[in-house]
Amino acid sequence: MAATDAQAPLKRFEPTCEYFVGIDSDGCAFDTMEPKHKECFCPTTVWKWDLAAVSKYAREAWDFVNLYSTTRGCNRFHALQHVMDLLRERKEVRARGVHIPELAELKAWTERETKLGNPALEAEVARTGNPELAQCLDWSTTINEMVAKIVRNVPPFPGVRESLALLEGKADMIVVSATPGEALEREWEEHGVARYMAVIAGQEMGKKSEHLALAAGGKVPPEKILMIGDAPGDMKAARANHALFYPINPGHEEASWARFVEEAGPKFLAGQYTREYEAALVAEFETMLPEKPPWV
Repeated sequence: MAATDAQAPLKRFEPTCEYFVGIDSDGCAFDTMEPKHKECFCPTTVWKWDLAAVSKYAREAWDFVNLYSTTRGCNRFHALQHVMDLLRERKEVRARGVHIPELAELKAWTERETKLGNPALEAEVARTGNPELAQCLDWSTTINEMVAKIVRNVPPFPGVRESLALLEGKADMIVVSATPGEALEREWEEHGVARYMAVIAGQEMGKKSEHLALAAGGKVPPEKILMIGDAPGDMKAARANHALFYPINPGHEEASWARFVEEAGPKFLAGQYTREYEAALVAEFETMLPEKPPWV
């Protein structure tokens, strides 16, 4: 039986409008970053990797990597590596003699695999029986179960519905996210906004840059493609496709969406979203997320 092409919806997509917009989900369209990471990801990480003896430092590292730094919004398997690296280097953790895994097998897998989601990892574990990857899969599966139980009734940020209504009929829209597709479908459907999106693309469909490339590359002129996101990875995906970027500033999401409705969105749809205008927004955005943790 032939394998299903997870990216087929992106490849099949044909534009119906002059403009194209990709929108990130967690922390951008929905205020789900904080509950997912603080109530689901971090507790599961402490549990599954036996970090209770350094839970304070694990929480600080997890939140820094995933919420409050330049790696905000990165794929969970990359995030786990970053967190373990920070913990292994921290003197307070070393002083307690707690073993922090190096995750060499996970690192090797993330370097050779592009679709960094549970389906690809399940296939790798089935093929190799690697115990470290099996533990990573158990960790990731448990996180998904926790998110499904805990993260409910979290509506889009104020201004998101107005932005989607502004773009409707003028721009084709897709979700561009590193979140599992099942969670994305549930969240966008739960709040009645899935109807605006031509495709809901999650981690199983590849990297964010691939989402944009497959859906819009060669189909829409780059100057008419906009990526809306709250993390440097979203901007990187836009840059990889020579597309425009609109930042949703962490901690100032409502103001960012209000500015999109009142100013940036109309500029984009009028062909007036210049690189100079974008540069000013990006300069503001880049002050929000430090590269080094405060304890270094």
